[in-house]
Amino acid sequence: MTKKKLTLFVDADACPVPIKEEIVSFQPALMNAEIVFVASYAHMSTTFQSARWVMVDSEKEEADLYIHRHVTKGDIAITQDYGLASLLLPKGVFILSPRGKTYTEENISTLLHTRYLASKSRRAGKHTKGPRKFTNEDRENFRKEFIKILSKYEGDYFCLSKL
Repeated sequence: MTKKKLTLFVDADACPVPIKEEIVSFQPALMNAEIVFVASYAHMSTTFQSARWVMVDSEKEEADLYIHRHVTKGDIAITQDYGLASLLLPKGVFILSPRGKTYTEENISTLLHTRYLASKSRRAGKHTKGPRKFTNEDRENFRKEFIKILSKYEGDYFCLSKL
């Protein structure tokens, strides 16, 4: 029986460049796994060509829909979209934000509720802060949590000694 190929899906439209660089830096250690950056044509990139790029229409949520349709149990998704994360969790996907936050069944409801409250405030005309600036600490948090997730696959898809 052949093992399912591990796929790492990256919601590339909103993923910061330093995190894309970090993900690609793991490529030599990802032996039997594939990295797939999913982005709309509006965010087309010519960098990181060592990974596979899937370009989707520029319609809202197209990248999310592609990932949702193609991800399978045990895959890994990188996204900062709480809605997408909530759809992937029941499929048995490991989900990590570009800042290194792991989305779980235990924290997704709170995250979605917080997003709802912020949206409700904006509709009422209240000004809300945007996301804080991406930092080197965020990148390090991502790397640490990414290695934790990948270590579950060590030997089958991932080789720590190649890092």
